[in-house]
Amino acid sequence: MSEHVMRRIPWGLTIATGLALILLLSLGVWQVQRLQWKEDLIARAEAAASADPRPLAQGAPVPFERVTLSCPATAGRRSVELQSIHDGTPGVRLIAACAGYIVDLGFVAETISARPTLDGPLTVTAMAREAHAPGPMALPPEDGRFYARDNEAIGAALDVPANHRDLTLYAETRAVDGFEALQPAPPPAAFSNNHLGYAMTWFGLAIALVAFYLVLLRRKLTS
Repeated sequence: MSEHVMRRIPWGLTIATGLALILLLSLGVWQVQRLQWKEDLIARAEAAASADPRPLAQGAPVPFERVTLSCPATAGRRSVELQSIHDGTPGVRLIAACAGYIVDLGFVAETISARPTLDGPLTVTAMAREAHAPGPMALPPEDGRFYARDNEAIGAALDVPANHRDLTLYAETRAVDGFEALQPAPPPAAFSNNHLGYAMTWFGLAIALVAFYLVLLRRKLTS
């Protein structure tokens, strides 16, 4: 390349374009890695959800795993209520401690004032789901009723060990016989997976940036 051409190259623009290109390509590669992670997570979740439940006594569950658990009769078993909506109906989710875990026993419509007696033995099949901290706008609990799924606070209220509060076991079967108003309602295992689209966006912007730079460079060198 001649000295004349070298002098005409816009080096500031070239360096800025190079740095921007590295950033865009890095973001694209990161999204590809996230895509692979999300696909593996979905595959593991689907495999765990479709497998036969195993006894909880065999070991701590992992997210999306189905387990069976039994709790002996306990006089005065404590429970809390979580304000919720199920299929468009307002109500509460009844949450108790069983086998040292937080167990969401199911949904009770707001029109039902009665509550089941939990003193008897509980036997339930449940799916384990990872708990997440509530948002900063979440309302604090009041009189045993929670308005956000705060597993730390719920676990503390139910005397669940701190190392078990990162999971909620959602009942798939009715834990209390004779109380039909209690509807087991585990949340669906739904995932958003838009990482491929994000990766294509970043790589597309990188291609557009290179094309724009080449056009400007050509005009600069031919002017």
